[in-house]
Amino acid sequence: MPIDAGSLHYAVGPAIAFLMLVLIGLFLRWAFASDSTSGTPVQREELLTPVATLTRRESALALRAVLSDAGIRSTIREPAAHRADVLVFPEDLQRARALALSFGGR
Repeated sequence: MPIDAGSLHYAVGPAIAFLMLVLIGLFLRWAFASDSTSGTPVQREELLTPVATLTRRESALALRAVLSDAGIRSTIREPAAHRADVLVFPEDLQRARALALSFGGR
């Protein structure tokens, strides 16, 4: 059976595959797009609140131990070199601040 050299039937399969990839890409872009339609970032409340910023990680660990002894859950964030933030949940903030003020490990 002779093949017609002017026919484009051999390009139909790859064209359909390419079209499907484009459609899948557009769907994924829509599905995983951010909710914000404006260019301004959305302000949201943080789950944890900083209670103290210390210059040494060891001091932050010591403050965290003091908070833990008082039954206050906390964690440490290190946003930059020589800086450690101690974070607590908002409901424990007042008690944690009182303990942090009496803490002498700076």
